[in-house]
Amino acid sequence: MFHFLCASTKKEASRLAADLAIDLLKKNPEAVLGLATGSSPLDFYADLVEANKAGQISFKKVKSVNLDEYVGLAPDHDQSYAYFMHENLFDKVDILPENTHLPSGTAKDLDAECRRYHELLLEVGTPDLQVLGIGNNGHIGFNEPADVFPENTSAVTLTESTIRANSRFFSSMDEVPKMAISMGVGEILRAKKILLLAFGTAKAEILEKALFGEVTPRVPASILQTADEVYICADDEAMAVIREKHGAIA
Repeated sequence: MFHFLCASTKKEASRLAADLAIDLLKKNPEAVLGLATGSSPLDFYADLVEANKAGQISFKKVKSVNLDEYVGLAPDHDQSYAYFMHENLFDKVDILPENTHLPSGTAKDLDAECRRYHELLLEVGTPDLQVLGIGNNGHIGFNEPADVFPENTSAVTLTESTIRANSRFFSSMDEVPKMAISMGVGEILRAKKILLLAFGTAKAEILEKALFGEVTPRVPASILQTADEVYICADDEAMAVIREKHGAIA
């Protein structure tokens, strides 16, 4: 079932998403959070940091698992997702380092690292909330368009469109990693609630296709149509095509 958390701007919509997470952490201080990176959750994380500093919520008993990590980037590389999480959330709240988990981008044996991370996800437990962004090609995590939905954590070869989209964070296209380790679609769907963040005109067409089109691994985010509880957090620009084709849903 889809629930829409929409507002005029990214900042306003992100606040609605943060309120959902804040309410969860107030009710369940030991929640398991599935976390995402990229530009979409930045305001969301900023609001959580503010709530933590204000004493509204604590992360002391929270456990987190991240969706993905670039292959080849060490945690201290400024474009690694481990670095991103520390810069934007972990180092600004009272979460315990031992309770934060990401795949290792520097593992020598990628298959073994994927198995390790899958087992860790089972050990940590079902996420109470899984945060997602959506790529311009419909990917969630780094699950790229493919012939099948990947069930569990796997090493993924990134598509040219994803590499091009991520090149804005690097000095050149050549510096963008060509592979990543990503939580699988089956693992994502385990979450009790899923929060999908989508902002800007560039996400309008793919958001409509993912939510209202055919469920197909060629549009990985379309699998969310099968999930029990999905919250769509979007601004007016990202909702434009949905509203044009399907009316005033939100």
